[in-house]
Amino acid sequence: MEFDRIQFYVENAKVSRDWFVNQLGFQSIARSANSHTHTETVSSGNVCFVLSSPLTSASPAASWLKYHPPGIFDVGFRVENIELVIARATTAGAKILKPIEEDLTAGVFCKRAKIAGWGDLSHTLVERMGENSLLRASAKLPLFTLIDHVVLNVASGDLSSAVSWYQKVLGFAPQQNFDIQTEKSALRSQVMVHAEGGAQFPINEPASANSQIQEFLSANRGPGIQHMALQTTDIVGVVTDLRSRGLSFLPVPPTYYSELQQRQNYVPADWQAIAASEVLADWQEDTPAAMLLQIFTQPIFAEPTFFFEIIERRFTFVDNKKVQAGGFGAGNFRALFEAIEREQMKRGSLIDD
Repeated sequence: MEFDRIQFYVENAKVSRDWFVNQLGFQSIARSANSHTHTETVSSGNVCFVLSSPLTSASPAASWLKYHPPGIFDVGFRVENIELVIARATTAGAKILKPIEEDLTAGVFCKRAKIAGWGDLSHTLVERMGENSLLRASAKLPLFTLIDHVVLNVASGDLSSAVSWYQKVLGFAPQQNFDIQTEKSALRSQVMVHAEGGAQFPINEPASANSQIQEFLSANRGPGIQHMALQTTDIVGVVTDLRSRGLSFLPVPPTYYSELQQRQNYVPADWQAIAASEVLADWQEDTPAAMLLQIFTQPIFAEPTFFFEIIERRFTFVDNKKVQAGGFGAGNFRALFEAIEREQMKRGSLIDD
């Protein structure tokens, strides 16, 4: 199971399309409209987003936006055998929103179905035959290679239930878990990974009343997708490009890099460029060249809800075997948590005692 198309409900699909094209370097590849909904589709390599906005009150987007700010309403997954996936979901008690349908578009035969996810989230399941990648190769070199992970925030006390739901319904398995706590706030997180394809789906819950997860839940008016990580092979170059387009990132204090160097004995050749780009870095002592590099944007909508992560998983060779940075570094996770805390204090939603 891997990520497929991600679908957003937004206030104005054309405006959002232009933002993705101008700020994130995506390409506009399709548009459509019916009597109640306007839809734009943008892509970067194998990353594809569908942006829908209401034309009338009859639009599903209008109904959704009555309860939530703009954001992701559907996380799509590409599967190998949709009949088996739907059978498993049905047995586990999932609500089937759309049964399996078949279609042939641009020479690609697809089977699609949709199930209700956690909260107001849904999951479109797609089985494709006739094309290995999600999208055909673009003439323009994309900035991003794939969706690395998608993060769900749930209400306090719901983490274990949400983890169990995604295990039973979609076959995810828990891996890393994190309990992050500072003097100001805290969260709990469970990373979920699918054995077939490796889709990563971390789930967070607040562990304090003023947690950034609770701020998200309040602004989003319920659980939902907090952020998505877009993978690249050149994070420093991509961040430089995105900053030139006007995209804003969460700032990182210079002390982060001096403290990191004191804790670690490995300094990559491009360390100065990494620090200048304010990219977070983490690695394992036994394979330091397999670095995990991450940076996070400011929220992309008016409210402090959804944001993007840019991630590079570097690799090295050990005994002629490729070793790539996997999972999520605890140091980077805490650094992100502290960076968002600083933004919370700027917004006045977290009091610095």
